[in-house]
Amino acid sequence: MKEKLKALVDRALPKIFAEFHISDSPKSISYDMTLPKIKAHGDLSINLAFQIGRLAKKNPFDVAQTCKSVLNQIISEHPSSKQWITEINVEKPGFINFKLADQSIAEILPRIRQENETFGRSQMGAGTKVMIEFVSANPTGPLTIAHGRQAALGDTLARILKAVGYSVHTEFYLNDLGRQVRLLGESLWIRYQELFGKSEPLPEDGYQGAYLMDVAKSLKAEKNDQLFKAGKEKSIQEVTAYAVNSILAGIKNDLKDLDVTFDEFFNERSLSEKKLIDQVLKTLKEKGLIYESEGALWFKSTTYGDDKDRVLRKQTGEYTYLTPDIAYHQTKFNRGFQKLINLWGPDHHGYIPRLKAACQALGYQPKQLEVLIVQLTTLYRKGEPVKMSTRAGEFVTLRELMDEVGVDATRFFFLMRKIDSHLDFDLELAKQKSDENPVYYVQYAHARISSILEFASSLRGGQRPTKQSKSVILSEAKNLDPSATPQDDKEMVARNDDRVDLSLIREEEALVLIKKMSEFSEVLTQAAEHSEPYRLVDYLRELAALFHKFYAQHRIVSEDEALTKARLLITDCTRVVLRNGLSLLGVSAPSKM
Repeated sequence: MKEKLKALVDRALPKIFAEFHISDSPKSISYDMTLPKIKAHGDLSINLAFQIGRLAKKNPFDVAQTCKSVLNQIISEHPSSKQWITEINVEKPGFINFKLADQSIAEILPRIRQENETFGRSQMGAGTKVMIEFVSANPTGPLTIAHGRQAALGDTLARILKAVGYSVHTEFYLNDLGRQVRLLGESLWIRYQELFGKSEPLPEDGYQGAYLMDVAKSLKAEKNDQLFKAGKEKSIQEVTAYAVNSILAGIKNDLKDLDVTFDEFFNERSLSEKKLIDQVLKTLKEKGLIYESEGALWFKSTTYGDDKDRVLRKQTGEYTYLTPDIAYHQTKFNRGFQKLINLWGPDHHGYIPRLKAACQALGYQPKQLEVLIVQLTTLYRKGEPVKMSTRAGEFVTLRELMDEVGVDATRFFFLMRKIDSHLDFDLELAKQKSDENPVYYVQYAHARISSILEFASSLRGGQRPTKQSKSVILSEAKNLDPSATPQDDKEMVARNDDRVDLSLIREEEALVLIKKMSEFSEVLTQAAEHSEPYRLVDYLRELAALFHKFYAQHRIVSEDEALTKARLLITDCTRVVLRNGLSLLGVSAPSKM
């Protein structure tokens, strides 16, 4: 319908330009087509008058009135347009709104059934290569709920971007060097010794979590006392490698169970081994962007808007965190990615300007790097915040959360708020099997639809429904020729009683539900453009609510065969959109609950 409306508006543009004596080509103008914020204003709205007003230096409301007159003239010259446009109105400050005929609204249904799994997808991204880096937890302990939220958000954003035509690569940056990894190895060495009765204090800031004792026990089972036969330094190196590999295996397993996959785990160690840090420092030096002062090496980040210059190499000769990060981001651009998206925790907020400055220094545009700060999550049980883990004694792990509420609820709840908003996670609510639980509410809509379709299928077949009937393909929907034009469909309905008569779809609840289905593609586009997966969550909750209302008000399977066919088509299309949306969230679409 948007395509038909755009064709009508484009047909009117030359006359509109002539009315305002605009010499520019009508093709030079662009306008947006959206849903009016107030439903009573119409079904589709365009901001054309604002664009014309800017060129003609006229008030947008007055321009909109003229545009309306021209559009009505075009409609009168093309009578077929009257079959799908019932009214054009103008609302302040200058929006032009269109009310569509009921049957025109319903014409999207055969398209939904034809496209099925691909409905809602687009090529908006035009193959742009995007890398999303997220989680990137130090391999020094199990994933926390903070990491879990980053994982759900990053993975869902990747799915949405792919759905709208971007070429997406996901990456986990593995910090397998530095002080924290050394402390991990030293801490595990001490825990390993304790298993043989040897007592030694943990290093300052060492790792005390109970999970490390589990790693020590596995190490003892594999090595017995062999590590005591080598020198301490060599043993600690071996222990450190064991700790990193063991914890990383646990991290990967947790991510797999959360249905999160990465295209690559990029090792920080490889930056040093391939001398990539040396190369990027050489590049910055040749650009005159680094200098030495007080025994340290500095980056002139203030040249690119940072509030102060940043140290790259300390007086001790150690690199700061920024230095390998610059080299790492250089590898991203070198691999051909046109846009980089990083999901970081709130403690990295102040780090953004210096990294953006570094990317600019390397010759890239600031907009090519987008950093999303993922705010923290607080777990609540019976209204009280959960402070302690039952296992680790220090933090709640992602594994504990998944085990308690399930993967679907974990992902859905993590996605319900804006990325930069703090999330309150109600454990009791997440486990409820009621309408109050948002993930249950949406999944129940899909399960209810599956039950209705199974029931309708059993009536047609003259037998009781079976558990095997998982995917019901309605013969009614197949009877509509999706490749036909709307006028062709109308004629075919008149000739063939077996076809779904879209003109029977007149109830307000049905039309509002169909309009919401038609928004799906736009919701995905907006979620991708603004990096906001929560938009899809909100949309599915609204769609489920509209279906539940439609179901409560109207009997879907009745003695009226023609009306039953039409309502079953609406019902099956709702199933398609719910399933497609839940799939992008990484949440299951059950047929039974």
